[in-house]
Amino acid sequence: MRPRRGGGKVVLWDFHGTLVEEPGGWPQTLLDVLDRHEPGHGLDREAIRPFLKDGFPWHRPAEPHPELADGDSWWASLEPLFSNAFASVGIKRSKGAWLARQVRTAYIESGRYRVFDDTLTSLRMLASAGWRHAILSNHVPELPLIVESLGLLDEFEIIINSADTGYEKPHPRAYEIALDSVGHPERVWMVGDNPDADVIGAEKAGIPAILARREDPRCPRMASDLAQVAAMILNSEDRASSTPRQAGPRREYRA
Repeated sequence: MRPRRGGGKVVLWDFHGTLVEEPGGWPQTLLDVLDRHEPGHGLDREAIRPFLKDGFPWHRPAEPHPELADGDSWWASLEPLFSNAFASVGIKRSKGAWLARQVRTAYIESGRYRVFDDTLTSLRMLASAGWRHAILSNHVPELPLIVESLGLLDEFEIIINSADTGYEKPHPRAYEIALDSVGHPERVWMVGDNPDADVIGAEKAGIPAILARREDPRCPRMASDLAQVAAMILNSEDRASSTPRQAGPRREYRA
């Protein structure tokens, strides 16, 4: 990552579901492990999905986890979840525990993600207007490697990842770390597809936010795609001063 710079204009981007898509998600990852090591299992993603609806760090964003801020500890903390999922679909517990340790390798394999068609053009349109880019994501420890494998690494000044910081969006500290990491720019936006983690949490932290690719009546700004996101951000420059304003004890940024 390039060194932090102060001032200027920064967009904080969510990763999964915003910049890229991952068909199948975690259920597909566990299914891939079964396909590889338990051929003929007869299961599909929908059989596994119910057992992965809770248990990830981002399911409890109010609970910091700095003790998991290294890759091995982070993945080890999820092995009971994966092992239970395998056992719940009929895999022997002894084999399920072994399979759970294979999930890490399967998840970070190339080809799992696809960059949305509008991602690069939107990033570069904003960059040409002087906007710097950073990723703020609740993700796995290998996120920088995934970003690099997709050819996106050079588009971003820094990647702020919950697996490294121990704070999941929408925890207020996640946004504090992000702002500090990008040097407290004069203007900043948050863009993401999760209403709670990417928009409501950011707005509470004083950061104007745009909900991308989804609709939710709780969100003040929504965009159907990243081209519309870029247009909204560029248009905002004509309507707002670049000078930050104060709101109580926190710094608040103008849209």
